Amino acid sequence: MAEAHQAVGFRLSLTSDGAEVDLSAPVLQEIYLSGLRSWKRRLSRFRKDILTGVYPASPFSWLFLFGAIQLACFLQLDPSLGLMEKIKEVLPDWGGQHHRLRGVLATALFASCLWGALVFTLHVALRLLLSYHGWLLEPHGTMSSPTKTWLALVRIFSGRHPMLFSYQPSLPRQPVPPVQETVLKYLESLWPLLSAEDFSLAARQAQEFLELQAALPQGYLQLKSWWASNYVSDWWEEFVYLRARNSLMVNSNYYLMDFLYVTPTPLQAARAGNAVHALLLYQHRLSRQEFPPTLLMETRPLCSAQYEKIFNTTRVPGVHKDHIHHLCDSRHVAVFHRGRFFRVETHAPSGLLSSRALEQQFQRILDDPSPACPHEEHLAALTTAPRGTWAQLRRLVKTRAAEALEAVEGAAFFVSLDSEPTGLTKDDPAASLDAYAHALLAGQGHDRWFDKSFTLIVFSNGKLGLSVEHSWADCPISGHMWELGYSADGHCKGHPDPTLPQPQRLYWDLPDEIHPSVSLALRGARALSANIDCHVLPFSRFGKSFIKRCHLSPDSFLQMALQLAHFRDRGRFCLTYESVMTRLFLEGRTETVRPCTREACDFVRAMEDGGKTGPQRLALFRLAVDKHQALLKAAMSGQGVDRHLFALYIVSRFLHLQSPFLAQVHSEQWHLATSQIPVQQRHLFDTHNYPDYVSSGGGFGPADDHGYGVSYIFMGADAITFHISSKKSSSKTDSHRLGQHIENALLDVASLFQAGQGLGGRRRGLGEKDSGPETGALSSQTQSSRAPTKPTDL
Repeated sequence: MAEAHQAVGFRLSLTSDGAEVDLSAPVLQEIYLSGLRSWKRRLSRFRKDILTGVYPASPFSWLFLFGAIQLACFLQLDPSLGLMEKIKEVLPDWGGQHHRLRGVLATALFASCLWGALVFTLHVALRLLLSYHGWLLEPHGTMSSPTKTWLALVRIFSGRHPMLFSYQPSLPRQPVPPVQETVLKYLESLWPLLSAEDFSLAARQAQEFLELQAALPQGYLQLKSWWASNYVSDWWEEFVYLRARNSLMVNSNYYLMDFLYVTPTPLQAARAGNAVHALLLYQHRLSRQEFPPTLLMETRPLCSAQYEKIFNTTRVPGVHKDHIHHLCDSRHVAVFHRGRFFRVETHAPSGLLSSRALEQQFQRILDDPSPACPHEEHLAALTTAPRGTWAQLRRLVKTRAAEALEAVEGAAFFVSLDSEPTGLTKDDPAASLDAYAHALLAGQGHDRWFDKSFTLIVFSNGKLGLSVEHSWADCPISGHMWELGYSADGHCKGHPDPTLPQPQRLYWDLPDEIHPSVSLALRGARALSANIDCHVLPFSRFGKSFIKRCHLSPDSFLQMALQLAHFRDRGRFCLTYESVMTRLFLEGRTETVRPCTREACDFVRAMEDGGKTGPQRLALFRLAVDKHQALLKAAMSGQGVDRHLFALYIVSRFLHLQSPFLAQVHSEQWHLATSQIPVQQRHLFDTHNYPDYVSSGGGFGPADDHGYGVSYIFMGADAITFHISSKKSSSKTDSHRLGQHIENALLDVASLFQAGQGLGGRRRGLGEKDSGPETGALSSQTQSSRAPTKPTDL
């Protein structure tokens, strides 16, 4: 999502105050440190839960093996073929009365060695099986015999009842693609975007790179892929996110919305209490690994590493580089309301507070008449300042208000109780949704602590949403919060607890020299916020079901429609960024798909050519969709272009290699950044019986000053919502104009199939509700076995 902006700007993240940061550390040392960090994470996770380390085996299997060997010895059989006798010879002689003890110890040691070898064999076998990606390349709806055999073997070796991190030791490492193939794919992506002269220059630079420079950085990447958990993810986190020096607001955060048509309760404190309680229950289950890992095809596990930092996490600013600070546990949340900060304890000695008790605490904050202290009201604007500036100012804050700063940064997450209502209104549905999106993305510039992993935003009318910092994880991990029930009067179920202590007000003894900096940061935040043009487009003429009846990929269908819409908006083709996950691999994050292909351009030209017939356009559209699917599957299987080129560029910087080709690659601008928000827990929402419980997904800022950011979510079977952003300062972009082009493009593309398939009824207005199924709410990424229920009962 927001990563497209950071991917463009990471070159600047290697500079500070205009001066180059010297990456003089030997590349071998950097690779060694990457591997060291990987092994530390593995050991920490193994110590945290021994069950994860030995899965798909279990400690009970060791007991079974030990008992079987003891039984064999009792029957005067030697399954060790003499090895246990040799182990006895090595053990110290404690005398005749301890002869039986030596035998038991020898059996235990032999059983442990045999059990360890079996566990290692299972891990290796499962890793080899999970390295197969042939299933990705098969046509939709078909399955070859090798894939059926692979599925059966994976199920056999996978064991039963896996925990969240059970598959981590068995996940394959992300492969380093052949450099020649990567360069050829890159040149292919440039063909429809460059003139013949510019393409010829790019091809010459690429050839020189392959002949003179590619072998050395490619070799170092191969070395890193063998030593570290992932050859690119830690560098992606460091150089794209943590070394970025610009503001986090808009540039490195994204938002997630609430239900579209329904507010479970209009009481702000009740909604906050239920949401916080649900999130903390989720945190508790997460810490106990009670969630199974996400599975594709109900068999292929995805990497779960990013779940570790959802809670108790803060991005701490540094002069040259930020770092992610994660606590093992936190028993409070930090709350912001009307310029004041509070610490709310979430646990009593008996355990987690009930949702009704949390509602009581939030209501106390809402009823507190005390005013904000001077400059406290706008203090959080410092988290929107350039990172180097905020790092220096944070040192001053810490010297005078360490306790308050620690309470905020050490909280499980940040809660903002906004004083204004928001959400969809009947009077002006389009403008109200746009304002809702803008409030979640930027707020007022001083009412979000953008360093926290996420901020829960609760508006005065009970609407809520999330603002998520991007560096610690990607969008599918954030998910949507679950809620418990409300009583008939809108309060949380249960009874208040009058014995609870009052929420603790946090006081900031700010030095005088920081006051001008707060005002300056606030002006910058307000300017950045005012420059963002957000537009939310709910489209209900058709959705995923119609596209699937056309035997097409829904994502590819929308990507081609976006190419058509953007061409109509700007009159030209542009470099397009689509984010796709690489969590098939250990510690994988994302890869970039470049949807603006030669086939896509041919289709768009045909749509704009009045001389082309419907069948001709349809044939070109299918070719474009097939090409996009091939690129998507290649990226998911570790054969993408951009992460490999990024890693080659980083190694070249360490080696002080001057490569015109790699410099050109990373000078590109993504004028159209796109991302799909996945909904993977549809079984938790009964959208047929409760069609009004519609979440409209979320969005992010544009990747370029003259570009667009577009995210989309398939809401159930028959609706799609788009979130479009751009900058008002650009005369070339207009989010509402692109939204109109997207709507027209979708209808024009669908008309190619309409004669054979038919579209659902008329277009629904924003303020109207359908009587049929609409969508499932944007859900948590974590599996659950609960049956579908009414969302207000969750």
